[in-house]
Amino acid sequence: MNRPRITLSIVSHAQNALVNRLLGDVAHHCGDTVQLVITENARDDVALDLGALRCNVAHVRNSLPRGFGANHNAAFAHCTMPYYCVCNPDIHFRADPFAALLPHFDDRDVGVVGPLVLSPAGSVEDSARIFPTVPVLLKKLVGAPRLLDYPVDRGCVPVAWVAGMFMVFRSDAFRAVRGFDEGYYLYYEDVDICRRLHESGWSVWYEPDAQVVHDARRASHRDGRLALQHLASMMRYFTGPRLPGTAPLH
Repeated sequence: MNRPRITLSIVSHAQNALVNRLLGDVAHHCGDTVQLVITENARDDVALDLGALRCNVAHVRNSLPRGFGANHNAAFAHCTMPYYCVCNPDIHFRADPFAALLPHFDDRDVGVVGPLVLSPAGSVEDSARIFPTVPVLLKKLVGAPRLLDYPVDRGCVPVAWVAGMFMVFRSDAFRAVRGFDEGYYLYYEDVDICRRLHESGWSVWYEPDAQVVHDARRASHRDGRLALQHLASMMRYFTGPRLPGTAPLH
């Protein structure tokens, strides 16, 4: 049996059915290498199925909903492992994604690594990106084709940022920049923390040999409230206050 090295944080927004599928994947592929922190951010009639897990589980139930960053920052208080993984409930493992990700932390400057993210149909999602700029966002607004910012056929490459649906941090790096900026309730927390990691001397990497499947719901495309939240986070990123990074611990 492998020794746990990763604290895996999953937050359910009344998504326990999705979480249960993910827990089955964890149990099958990597249950002996992780400890789990599962946060129920909203009441759900579906019970969590923890029976197949052979790892330590911290189960948190929020009395009031919290944002993405606040939930994962709170979960980090339970982290006793050298690596901390933030994972959305709508992620699916077809194999152990950590086997190809953790070796990159042998380089002490690496702060976070992200995998190749596939849609259920097998297409590559743009989960590793350059930092957003106003011209890039305007092109997206008018429906310009979205091309991948980084290659998927050249091995592990340094990138500007990796998407928050699945990020594996060096715990010391996450702690050094004080985690996610909780001023973002949803959206752009991943961009912001990667920017602060860069500013604090850590590097960000994209490893296409590690793969996860993202069964994306794209809620902000259909829900006007979430679309406004997306816009508010965008405005904060470009014009709002910034949580300063701190010096890395190595």
